[in-house]
Amino acid sequence: MILPLRSLRARLFIAHLLVIAIGAVTLVAVAQLTAPSILDFHMAMMGGHQPMGPGMSGVPDAAVRNAFQGSLNQALLVAGLAALGAALLAAMIVTRQIADPVQRLADASRRLAAGRFAGRVPPSNTTELDLLTNAFNEMAAALGQSEARRLQLIGDVAHELRTPISTLEGYLDGLADGVVEPDDETWLLLREESGRVRRLVEDLHDLWRTEATPLHLDVTHLAPAALIDASVTRLGPDFAAKGLRLTVDVAQDLPMVKADPDRALQALTNLLGNALRYTPAPGEVAITAVRENAAVRFSVHDTGVGLAPEHLDRVFERFYRVDKSRSRALGGSGVGLAIARALIEAMGGSIAVVSPGPNRGATFSFTLPIV
Repeated sequence: MILPLRSLRARLFIAHLLVIAIGAVTLVAVAQLTAPSILDFHMAMMGGHQPMGPGMSGVPDAAVRNAFQGSLNQALLVAGLAALGAALLAAMIVTRQIADPVQRLADASRRLAAGRFAGRVPPSNTTELDLLTNAFNEMAAALGQSEARRLQLIGDVAHELRTPISTLEGYLDGLADGVVEPDDETWLLLREESGRVRRLVEDLHDLWRTEATPLHLDVTHLAPAALIDASVTRLGPDFAAKGLRLTVDVAQDLPMVKADPDRALQALTNLLGNALRYTPAPGEVAITAVRENAAVRFSVHDTGVGLAPEHLDRVFERFYRVDKSRSRALGGSGVGLAIARALIEAMGGSIAVVSPGPNRGATFSFTLPIV
């Protein structure tokens, strides 16, 4: 098979041949230049015309030198041909060990570009190529997971919109046909269903704005107590209406934090709304703020439904639901925590959740850097 000169395999093979050729030329040149003087030196050590062996008594030095030179040239030719054959075989093997993994990576990249994320590249026997292979496999796995989440997102959005829209269509058809009475209860139901659609669209827009576009932040100095007071003012009546106890515990002399007030309030409100939604009455939700190294940690602890260990790492994913039927019944869109994570990370903080287990409550917390 003829290899194109631009291919890696051809260039590696030619590089090996050049090394072999340079070594062979150097070997012959050095042997030709040094062999006569070395022969003269050894003959002088032996007394010049001493016998060189049986039948060589009295042979002149020039004749011995010429015979030695010819023998040396023949030996170099035979040895060179043997070495060339062995070197060619070794060059082919080494070239294949380097070029084949690169070719497999190229083939896998084309499959990845075509949307086939399942294929992985097997490891090679070269450390550097293995590092590249592992990085490619990790990238392929991440892209596969991203594609799966994208498809799941499409399905979840379609399902979330289908339910209220189907309800709206059914009641509107009933109103048009005179089957459903246009009383206050009907209008209230229609308003609630349209509100679900509006909230979902708004949440999707917020999610797109935080993840798909550069997020504009108006970072300033913010007092932790002021942030908590604003969130309690916004959601405090909802906690009271549900029969939940809402407590606040802010450490004394907390430093100012660097944050966008509106974005920080949105993130904390999302966490409080999540606790409100998943804590049955009578229950308790506690908000705390303490200094933690170079940051302030805000925590929202509830006595609600809690989380199993396998859900802790996924609750911040878009549209991820621990219990889909329960989440929809409680009115959650499934993107509030994803929005909170995007906002907090954009402001230089981190977000986390811990839970002892199902029906044992959970604690959502995030950090904001101090001034």
